[in-house]
Amino acid sequence: MAQLLIIEDEQVLAKNMARFFERQGHDVSVAHDGPAGLALAREVLPDVVVVDFQLPGMDGVEVIKALRLLDDQMRIVMVTGHGTVAVAVEAMRAGSMDILTKPVTLESLREVVERAVSQRNERRALTYYKEREKQGTGLDNLVGDSPAMQQLRTMLQALAAHEPTDRSAAPPILILGETGTGKELVARACHLAGPRASAPFVEVNCAALPSHLIEAELFGYEKGAFTDAKARKIGLFEAADGGVLFLDELAELDLALQAKLLRVLENLRVRRLGALQDRQVNVRVVAATNQDLNALVAAGKFRSDLLYRLSVFTLKLPPLRERGQDVLGLTGFFLAQLARRYARSVPSLTPQAQVALTQHPWPGNVRELRNVLERAVLLNPTGPLNPADLGLLAAPVASSPAAPAFTPPQAGATLDDVERSHLLHALGQTDWNVTQAARLLGISRDTLRYRMERHRLQRVSD
Repeated sequence: MAQLLIIEDEQVLAKNMARFFERQGHDVSVAHDGPAGLALAREVLPDVVVVDFQLPGMDGVEVIKALRLLDDQMRIVMVTGHGTVAVAVEAMRAGSMDILTKPVTLESLREVVERAVSQRNERRALTYYKEREKQGTGLDNLVGDSPAMQQLRTMLQALAAHEPTDRSAAPPILILGETGTGKELVARACHLAGPRASAPFVEVNCAALPSHLIEAELFGYEKGAFTDAKARKIGLFEAADGGVLFLDELAELDLALQAKLLRVLENLRVRRLGALQDRQVNVRVVAATNQDLNALVAAGKFRSDLLYRLSVFTLKLPPLRERGQDVLGLTGFFLAQLARRYARSVPSLTPQAQVALTQHPWPGNVRELRNVLERAVLLNPTGPLNPADLGLLAAPVASSPAAPAFTPPQAGATLDDVERSHLLHALGQTDWNVTQAARLLGISRDTLRYRMERHRLQRVSD
């Protein structure tokens, strides 16, 4: 049910309207002049307002304009005894969704109000989903302080700052990274950081549909273009006009579609299937893949000219195993998010669990980490999480006479203390051979060197 406001100077008519809609289950407020109606609107914030044209103090058109300033999503219906074309045009321009001429039946008014309530609910739902889509997708949600993530955020900020402000064509962006590294999150951050943030963000997974369907989805089609084309359909390029089109799994496009995509990127014109004319679009294309495009070019499976056109700006996302302490920062972020989702307190981690998290190679990257944590939160609602709760076990480490014995952390030991001790143990085992120590720990050489610099670990000469 909805909150209705009736602004009508004929008190008997206003009273009848109010009783009628109250029996329908709506909450109804009534005012008999323009200023009183506006004051009541500020108080109750109605979903739908029924406004008479001739009102004491100010006419209905002035009231409608003031109501639109108060809430541009408010649905307004005008009722008038002077149903001229001029009045109708003026009311519509002011923001009335419909106009009824007196004498008006309550049943006809009910139909219009129900339609207004439906439109209001649809707009609210659309706003809700848009806002929810934005949550957790901005630059601030690219969690991590590793050098690679700092460089990524700097690049994204530069892209946003240098995008054309006149809404003209923006250069494409190519995002490379392993599965689960967060390519879609970065694509959305690109969108929200720039002047196109209020425009559409349209995404399509190029691996999810066969090539003939992807072509129809991207470019649209005219009625009768093929057997099942029973009505005209706009494509995703047109739907994303003014905003961003995100092409995930780009490498799955066949060579014929790659050629068409290149043509669009060159002149920003699309042609629906079965159409005779092109349509101009203003779209920033953001593409992503987990495959080696240079290798695909060498194998003849990807067009080199398309690769050159897409890679004006290339963002390479590092795998989680090369992001150092970011794994613990992401862990804290996800645990807080999951605790809110399941209405639980944020669980803590034992020192052993923290070590296990930093040792694990994370082949599924950030997506795998989140899934591991969600399972742990659901299966262990109380108490700190340990390696068994996470389904992770620290890599077994053999003893070595040259290395200091690794002992479980003492009470009060910090994560830095545990990590430093574990690094020293691995380096001692391998006689400070960085390559072998990195392999033993399941991390890259760059990650190990980053951690050694962080802890100021240097081999003391004999």
